[in-house]
Parts: sequence; structure tokens; C-alpha cells
Amino acid sequence: MSSNNNPSTLQSTIDAVTGAAQNALGSITGNTADQTKGEAKQNKAELEHDASQATAKIPGFTASSSGAVTKDDPDRSAGQYNQTIGSAKEALGGVLGSEGLKSAGRNQNKEGQEQEAKGQVNDYVSGVSDRVSGTLGSAVAGVTGNASAQKEYQDQHDVGKTQQRGAEHDITKKAEAERK
Repeated sequence: MSSNNNPSTLQSTIDAVTGAAQNALGSITGNTADQTKGEAKQNKAELEHDASQATAKIPGFTASSSGAVTKDDPDRSAGQYNQTIGSAKEALGGVLGSEGLKSAGRNQNKEGQEQEAKGQVNDYVSGVSDRVSGTLGSAVAGVTGNASAQKEYQDQHDVGKTQQRGAEHDITKKAEAERK
């Protein structure tokens, strides 16, 4: 795992590559110890990658393996609400034979989908931005020996990662539902 004990996607990738190289070297030289160590490093990297992607979603919030919890962009919740109300209006309009209510519901549902997507994009972009600036700030603070600033930047990175993973989770879930 990474030096701050939080799962790191980058570190898991580095470990996977070095594990594969060590395994290959062991295969070429016939050194079973290197092969075994390489396989173990690859297995550890796979577990770390899975842990770095772990998120828990509850309506309006996301929690990640770093311990950070973020609130979703308000457009996400408002968009979901508008989709629900729009679908209900559309169904009720169908039952009552009211094309106006049915059409209004369809439009509200579509507007809700767009609103939710806007909120997801806002959370994703904000999360990526916080991750990048947190990573860079933490690196600079580490070089200058400013431990408190390094911790603050690491927290900023963790919040950004959580926000990004929450948006990714919802975007993936929606894409999978549309494929069915």
C-alpha cells in the first residue's frame, strides 16, 4: 500500500508492473523464489487496486476507503427527484388519458436526467481537481518538510477521490441500467 496507508490506484499499478517483471525474470532465470515474490506482489497490487476503488453510496453521499465522506452536488438529488416526479406524471397521464400531463411528465423526466448528469459532471471535475491539487500540494509540502500542510493536502486529495468515485459509481450504474 502507499506510504500514507490509504489504498492508491497508482501504487497498485506500479506494484503490478514490478511484480510482473519480477515474475518474468524468475521465469527466465529459473528462480522460483523470484517468480513467487512476483506473483505475491501482483496479488497484493490487485487487492490494493480494488480497495482504492471502493466506495459506499447512500442517497446524497459517498464514503471511500480513505475515510472521506462527501455530499453530492445538489443538482444530482434535484435531478433524481425531477425524474421520479416526471415519471409519475407521465404514468398518471397515461392512466387518465391526459396527453398534456403525460407530455409534461416526459419533459420533467428528461430535464431531471440532464440536471442529474450536470451534477455528476460537476462532482467528477471537482473531484479530479481536488485530487490533482492535493497530490501536488502534498508532494511540495513533503519536500519542504511541512507535515501539517502535507496532511491538509492529503485530506484534500482524499475528499476529491471520494467525490470522483461517487460520480463514477453513479455514471457506471446508469450506463449498466441502460444496457439492459
